[in-house]
Amino acid sequence: MKRIFYIILCLCSFSFSQENIELKLEATAELKAYKIFGVDTFGTLYYSDKNHSFYKKSTDTIISYANFQLGEISSANTFNPLKINLFYQDFNTMVVLDNRLAEITKVDFNTLSDYKNVTLISTGYDNFIWLFNQDLQQLELFDYLSKKTRIKTVPVQSQALSLKSDYNYCYLLTENYLYVYSYFGSLIHKIENNNFTDMAFSKGQLILKSGNNLFLLAKNSKELKTINTEDLLINQFLVTDETLYIYNDEKLRRYQLKSQ
Repeated sequence: MKRIFYIILCLCSFSFSQENIELKLEATAELKAYKIFGVDTFGTLYYSDKNHSFYKKSTDTIISYANFQLGEISSANTFNPLKINLFYQDFNTMVVLDNRLAEITKVDFNTLSDYKNVTLISTGYDNFIWLFNQDLQQLELFDYLSKKTRIKTVPVQSQALSLKSDYNYCYLLTENYLYVYSYFGSLIHKIENNNFTDMAFSKGQLILKSGNNLFLLAKNSKELKTINTEDLLINQFLVTDETLYIYNDEKLRRYQLKSQ
C-alpha cells in the first residue's frame, strides 16, 4: 500500500490556480546579444555575441572571455558569480570562470576515463555541477575538480529539454515530466509535463514556457499560476528573485511579477 501511494504521489500532474500573475514593466534597455544567460540583483548582465564571446556587463564596465576553438556557448550558469560555468556542447567541454572571467579550470568530458556525452549542465554546491548524461539518460552530480561523479539518479525515459538548479534543488525538464531533486539526488516530485519546452529558475521561482505563454511554479508547490504576457513575443526569458526579464528584438525588458 505504501508503494502504491508513493507512485501516485510521484506521478501527480500540475493544477492551475485561478490566481494570475500580472507583469509591471519597469525598464527597457537596448542590448545587442546572441544569447542572454543571466541578470543578477545588481543589474549585471551576462550574455554572448554572435562571435560566441562571453560578456559580463555592469553599470560601469564590460569584461569578456573568448575561446573560439570551442565554438558556440550552449549554456552559461551565473548563479555563483565566483564560479561561472560555460558549456560548449559541440565539443563536450565545460569551462569555469571566476568573477573577472579568468579561467579557473576546463573539463573535456571526452578525455575522462569515465566518458560522458553531456547535453545539459547546471551549477551545484561547492565544486559540483549537475550534468545530464545523454548516453545513460540520467542526471549526475559531478565534482569538476576531482573529475568524479558522486551521485547518479535513476535514468529517465524521455528527451531532456532543460536543467536548472541552485544549492538546494535541481529541476530537470523532459518531454514527459518535470523532475525535482534535492541537492543529494533524491527525487522530490515527478510532475507530468503539459507541453512545456523551457524554464528559468531563481530562488524558488520556476518559470515554465509553453508556446508563447509563461507560467509560475512556486517552491514546494504543484500549482501553476498563469503569467499575463498578453501579446509579448517571448524569445529568451530569465527570472531573478521576483523580476522577469524578456529579451527580443535587441531589447531587454524588465518586469515585476505581481499577483492579482
